[in-house]
Amino acid sequence: MANGKSLFLGFIVGGVAGAAYTLMNTKTSGEEFRENAKAKSAQLKNTVFKLKDDGVQLKDQIMQTSKEGAELIKDLSEDVKSSIESWKKTVEPHQKNIQKYLEQIEESLKELEEKAKSEQNTSRQTPPMEDPDKKE
Repeated sequence: MANGKSLFLGFIVGGVAGAAYTLMNTKTSGEEFRENAKAKSAQLKNTVFKLKDDGVQLKDQIMQTSKEGAELIKDLSEDVKSSIESWKKTVEPHQKNIQKYLEQIEESLKELEEKAKSEQNTSRQTPPMEDPDKKE
């Protein structure tokens, strides 16, 4: 707000300085000068009011845009949360199935290891059988 006051004060001081300079260096008659000064004053006044209105409109547009942006971010975050929850619900049953299959594979591997060990132990204990048809 201080910048707005400084800007307005600058316009006022500049206007007064310009008016004083013009008064001192004018080559026109007093009546003609007053008419020009009134016209310029009215023009400056209109410009200041237009700048003020434009500033208010800009402020309102910025506020509206920030509100819309906040709503969009809120909606987006809700969408992301619901998508994550949906993904979790979709993945969870598969995760349990995968865990179950891994346990089954692990059990099968243990059984195979046990069979392989028992066959190895059995083959070491019994001598190899001779082929009765084979003669030396």
